Amino acid sequence: MSLELSVVVLAAGMGTRMKSALPKVMHKVAGKTMVNHVIDTAAKLDADKTMIVVGPDMPKLVATVAPHPTFEQTDRLGTAHAVLAAKDALAGLSGNVLVLYADSPLFTVETLERLVSAREAGDHAVAVLGFRPDDPAGYGRLVTDVTSGELLAIVEDKECDATQRAINFCNSGVMCFRAEDMLATLEAIDNANAKGEFYLTDAVAVARAKGHSCVAIEVDEEETLGVNSRAQLAVAEAIMQDRLRKAAMEGGATLIDPASVFLCADTKIGRDVIVEPNVVFGPGVTVGDNVVIKAFSHLESCNVGEAADIGPYARLRPGAEIGAGAKVGNFVEIKKAVVEDGAKVNHLSYIGDARVGAKANIGAGTITCNYDGYRKQHTDIGAGAFIGSNSALVAPVEIGDGAIVGAGSTITGKVEADALTLTRAERIEKAGWAAKFREKMRALTGKN
Repeated sequence: MSLELSVVVLAAGMGTRMKSALPKVMHKVAGKTMVNHVIDTAAKLDADKTMIVVGPDMPKLVATVAPHPTFEQTDRLGTAHAVLAAKDALAGLSGNVLVLYADSPLFTVETLERLVSAREAGDHAVAVLGFRPDDPAGYGRLVTDVTSGELLAIVEDKECDATQRAINFCNSGVMCFRAEDMLATLEAIDNANAKGEFYLTDAVAVARAKGHSCVAIEVDEEETLGVNSRAQLAVAEAIMQDRLRKAAMEGGATLIDPASVFLCADTKIGRDVIVEPNVVFGPGVTVGDNVVIKAFSHLESCNVGEAADIGPYARLRPGAEIGAGAKVGNFVEIKKAVVEDGAKVNHLSYIGDARVGAKANIGAGTITCNYDGYRKQHTDIGAGAFIGSNSALVAPVEIGDGAIVGAGSTITGKVEADALTLTRAERIEKAGWAAKFREKMRALTGKN
């Protein structure tokens, strides 16, 4: 690829089979909307301009793709008609124009680079991406010259003759155009077909009628999946998860049971990380080197420092910052809180809107009471502090460095550094009371 590259992403489809109030292309694969998968792929191609064609009344979609310009296809009259919605932006472009579909999130950068390079290499008017399914029924066939390999036509399945129907080289829909004559080609497409629509596939016939050459290159069928239903969304998710797992392992992470680990498109995992089974990574997670993430943990929008130990059954919510060598154990929830280097929150605790200082120890059942019904308040726990089990820290509150909070305490005010603080009711013991109580109740109820 050496010429200027512009990208048009078609995202105007209604997606009626999804049965959703959300535009089809805003459904997520690996934590990212399908349309943003396609946009991010365009960015990795170093596209000079990316334009999105949307349908009417899609404000959420327009906001999602910002700051890229959007163009509205008011009447849905086919794929060529959709591309022409961006006519004003296409005028005067040079080099390559790549047309992608926002409901096809699996195309790789490498594949699209090959397509663009193929168009440039022969200075073709149109380059088309094709694939060979096991069963070509229903797909448009790519008819090529046996000798030169030049693309001669795209024939829709219903219009194929017996010879064409035997072809298993099929149209994926993705095309690359020579920018200088793209508009003239698209504007020459008519709607003389059963549906009365303007099909992008007719660009090949129009270009060849004008004496231009076209070409097709082949890609694995897996990449071509277009999502039109919830079932196909699940298929796309499975394919993307396999890619992400493979990339994580190739990057130096150990996934003990890869099939049970779910990643997001933006998950970043360091080297020598061990991920046990049934771990879920939501969006925005970064994991440093030498971390162990134990089974059944859930992480989202958080950072985990080097050599930290997480789980099992830990939940790191948005804003959790876990320091190097820190420990977040079983049934611990961390939300919008910093757990500094070497600190331990080993089990059965909630730490929210807080700082846990370096090497502090948080006992089992400790709760930061951060919400008063109207506001979120902050808890600050100093370095080396020790919080006894089953303590409630009522924010806003500060525990000084090295302080000790006795088990079962409810802390509502500042605890000075190196102080011991405990809030326990006076113990009351009445000898023999329990036996007398049981005797009384047996007499009243007749039950032993």
